[in-house]
Formats: sequence, C-alpha cells, structure tokens
Amino acid sequence: MADIKHSDIRTVDDAFQGERGYCLNFSDKTFREWFDGEFGINIEEEQYRAGGTSKMNRLRTFLRVSDPMTCAHVLRKMWEYREGEFRPHDNPKIHERLFALISRLEGSSRVASTDALEKFVADETLEELVSSIERDIAADKPAAALDRLHTYCAKKFGHLLDARKIEWSRDEPLQSRVGKYVKAVHAEEPLQDMTLQILKNAIGVFDKFNHVRNNQSLAHDNDLLQKAEARFIFDSVSAVLRFVKSVDTARFES
Repeated sequence: MADIKHSDIRTVDDAFQGERGYCLNFSDKTFREWFDGEFGINIEEEQYRAGGTSKMNRLRTFLRVSDPMTCAHVLRKMWEYREGEFRPHDNPKIHERLFALISRLEGSSRVASTDALEKFVADETLEELVSSIERDIAADKPAAALDRLHTYCAKKFGHLLDARKIEWSRDEPLQSRVGKYVKAVHAEEPLQDMTLQILKNAIGVFDKFNHVRNNQSLAHDNDLLQKAEARFIFDSVSAVLRFVKSVDTARFES
C-alpha cells in the first residue's frame, strides 16, 4: 500500500480535479473505460468507493489502497492524458509537485518499474504484451516477465529499423537488430564517444539476454532465475530501453 499523505492528495487534486468531484474531462463511462483499457483495473470496484463515489473520490481511494508502483504508473499516464486532452502546460509548479510525488512512490516501491515500456504502434499484440509484463511486475514476479520483455525488445528494435527503412529479418537475433540500430543512429549524426560506447555495450547486454530468455525464463521448461537477479536483469534492460528512447526521440522523431 502506498504511503499517501494529505498533502499528496492536495497535489493530485491540483493536477487532476476539474469541477468539484470531476476528474479532468472524464465522464463516469470514459473514466471506467480509461482505467480498464490502460491498466486492466475496474475503478468501479467497491474497494475504490469507500471514500465516496465521485471520480475524484475513487481516484483518491485508489491511490490510498494500491501499491506505490501502480500509483506512480497511473499518475504518469493520467498526466499524459491531461497534457494531451485537457489543459496542457498551464502551471509548471503543479508538474513539479506531482512528479516529486511520483518519484517518491517509485523510489519506495519494492517492484521494478515498467515506465520504459511504451505502446509505440497501434497493435493489439503489442498492447497485450506490454499489459502482461506490467501485470507480472505489479505482482512482483520479474522472472515471469523476462520472456515477454525479450519479445518486446525484439519488436521495439524492429520498429526502430522499419522507421529508418533498414532491412532486417525476423530470424536475426536481438543483438543483431540492436547493432543495426546503433550503426544507423551513429551514421545519421555522429554520437558523442560515451553515448556511442553505452549503445555498443547494449549490444552485449541483449546478446546475453538471448541466453536468459532461452534458458532461464518461461519461454521453455526452465528453472527460473532468483527474484533478485531477475529484477536486476529487468532493470538493466529497461535502463537501456530508456536510454535508447531518449536518444531516438532527440535524434529521429523531433
């Protein structure tokens, strides 16, 4: 359960409360559909109505009874919705306070973070893939998530190569796709030495990830890694994905 203080609730109210009791521009129907579609959560459940039935009351109660990482994930996604659909960029202090809360929640969580995962194309398989990883991580089962994380990475780097119209084969191992991506990014505009070295190191990370996926995950009838080691691998691969996302956003999508 997240350690949500009264001051945290004021921060959430400032960020997301519209008219009294309303959450952004959600209706009861779209609020329910958004929670279900984004997180597989039924926000209509009785446990979330203990503090009142309005949308903001249900959100407040949800934050008080849920685990820290789930709370942080919901708040991040809700901020993205706010910026895209409701009232973007109107008060930087609200952003600062909200993300300080999110950082505190993420820092206090005993489970891994899935913030590096994104649904980068409209694809039902990708959506279910990301959702299944998020469910395992929320349940603190990082070893169970590693097989799907490998599949996600294969799809992600295939997408990055497709965006650059670079040929690749589905038979190519993951590290080969990563190597082509690193070469392409560096060719577009030379990277700083340390940035290039980090990306080259990522090729080796994904080479070893193939072994983990084939021999120590649920991809086959394997003995799973211990939780601490699985968490470390999940976090390490996620760190590479975050780095790649920041590089690619700055160098290709902008």
